[in-house]
Amino acid sequence: MAFSNAVAQPPTYDVIQPPSCNNNKGEAVSFIESKKGRSHIAAGMAIRDQSGKPVVYRSNYTVTPPEFQRFIDRHECAHHQIGDVDRPHPPRNGIDHLMNESISDCIAILRLRDEEGYNRAAFSKVANAMRVDMAKIGFPEISISSRISNIHNCYTRYGTPHDFIIGILKQRDLQ
Repeated sequence: MAFSNAVAQPPTYDVIQPPSCNNNKGEAVSFIESKKGRSHIAAGMAIRDQSGKPVVYRSNYTVTPPEFQRFIDRHECAHHQIGDVDRPHPPRNGIDHLMNESISDCIAILRLRDEEGYNRAAFSKVANAMRVDMAKIGFPEISISSRISNIHNCYTRYGTPHDFIIGILKQRDLQ
């Protein structure tokens, strides 16, 4: 009997092309590859760069399936589309922060449903990748299930992403 000390390597994926994205002011959002963040978790961050241009930094996309890469891109784009980037950032994990995250999740899945034709199988890949990554970070199961439930409700119950975004912008007096 032989044993190996080799550790199975997780799969790697090609990095997808970013989507088209304009913020609520009509400015084009750039997507930039970044080496920051935890090497085993894909992530994105929507901000303005040092010159004031709207950007999304993409980190470690090779560790997650393309369906989830697309979700992350659209989630970060949504922060630009609904003006989060230009508003004061609420306290992390406070109610306003969590609401911004839920809204961006909703816009992301609506765009994937309507623009990319995401069916139930693709939705499941997004949910499964999200579950794995959130567990790696240390989120409790109740937080993971709640986020996935919100995304599922958006996927099944809401109309177009455009109408959803317009509603948020009107609510925030940004339209």
